[in-house]
Amino acid sequence: MKILFLDQSGKPGGAELCLIDIAKPYGDRALVGLFADGTFKTLLQQHSIPVEVLTTQAIQVRKQSKLLPALASLILLIPLLIKVVKLAQKYDLIYANTQKALVVGALASFLARRPLVYHLHDILSPAHFSQINLRVAITLANLFASLVIANSQASQQAFVQAGGKSELTAIIYNGFDSKNYQVSDAEVQKIQAELELTGKFVVGHFSRLSPWKGQHILIAALAKCPPQVTAILVGDALFGEQDYVKELHQQVIDLGLEHRVKFLGFRSDIPQLMAACNLITHTSTAPEPFGRVIVEAMLCGTPIIAAKAGGARELVEHGVNGFLVTPENPRELAQVINTCLQEKEIMTTIANHAQSLASKNFDVAIINQQIAQLLQKVHNKMAY
Repeated sequence: MKILFLDQSGKPGGAELCLIDIAKPYGDRALVGLFADGTFKTLLQQHSIPVEVLTTQAIQVRKQSKLLPALASLILLIPLLIKVVKLAQKYDLIYANTQKALVVGALASFLARRPLVYHLHDILSPAHFSQINLRVAITLANLFASLVIANSQASQQAFVQAGGKSELTAIIYNGFDSKNYQVSDAEVQKIQAELELTGKFVVGHFSRLSPWKGQHILIAALAKCPPQVTAILVGDALFGEQDYVKELHQQVIDLGLEHRVKFLGFRSDIPQLMAACNLITHTSTAPEPFGRVIVEAMLCGTPIIAAKAGGARELVEHGVNGFLVTPENPRELAQVINTCLQEKEIMTTIANHAQSLASKNFDVAIINQQIAQLLQKVHNKMAY
């Protein structure tokens, strides 16, 4: 089976990293078509995954876009759509990995008469999307998709609540190769020395810098922790959110935390950095569809504190394989951080348990097999 994967991003986020794992086993039988150039293309090439940038025309529609901007962008999509339709005729199936990819993929599916699979990496709700974008996504999925793969129960439930057909959906969590998260003590010591973290109690935060990712919550909590507690923020602004980055730097100054917060920007050594942390925090202010960083922390053997909403509630059992806190509550987050600082033996037990469970429950080989079986069913059904 030959698959045309579509993705809107030129930069690797959680959905894009998941796509690498899914596309890689297909080798030359797959093509990833991107709607933007960037580092994601390079990453795909490094994994020997065929990739082509299909347009240099940026799609301006955002998650909160209103009707008129959305319609204007749809007109600009026509050249891209024509190109995708021609490509799709060489493949057996179209796999839309993002919402903008769904729009193009749905229309191409109809015109090229190829089945469409939509991988839902978002919680389709008013907290994340405008009403017009919600309606477009649900309508196109209902009309054209043969299968909607939801990355969590939270994503699947939001899709159905927004009007999506439940019979289209299958819930499959993201997969991970646990070998990629095995870090030696020497690597940990080296990175701690390089970042001047030796002897500190390090709390890590790994995501793009964005208001809904909640880095400001961690900074506010840090002010309520002892001086040895230091935070590293790994990631940077992606979608025009530079003003938020300035606000974070100002918050650090206002709280007198200049020597306790390190902004590291985008990094490629995520497992090493995670292993160098004593704790990792997930502080999203709105429900997270899945929470990839949560599983990555577990695989690195580092305890995780997650915001109690969305997919995080499916991944973390409080006090068993991590900790859950109320979203947007820096005081509660600080209390858990301070408890972890004092109860290091309990932390180690919880981290070891989480690592064992995550290695078993999110094994990429098993996840890929589940997805491959679903795709084959779609292909077989359309062949008759």
